[in-house]
Amino acid sequence: MAAGLIMSDSVLEKITRQIVDDPRSGQSLLLFALLATLNVEKTGHMYMLGKLKEFTPENRQLAYAVIELMANNEIGNEAWHQAYAQMEQAIRG
Repeated sequence: MAAGLIMSDSVLEKITRQIVDDPRSGQSLLLFALLATLNVEKTGHMYMLGKLKEFTPENRQLAYAVIELMANNEIGNEAWHQAYAQMEQAIRG
């Protein structure tokens, strides 16, 4: 489980850094949309899988890693909430 936390923190750090560095880029907005969907469990995690085609190969790997976090019930922990708050602040400006 500790290895999962290291991976999840690493993925969240990479995504947060990308969004904070360039919050208006299409790639940042795609990543944030995925995380926003996963952040609200009641949505049924409704994210169009076709959107994955719009990611760069590197960001698609980040998206897959985030989906793995969801599968491992690692959405909503403290690291998630801290990273998500930073991303949301960057997106909102």
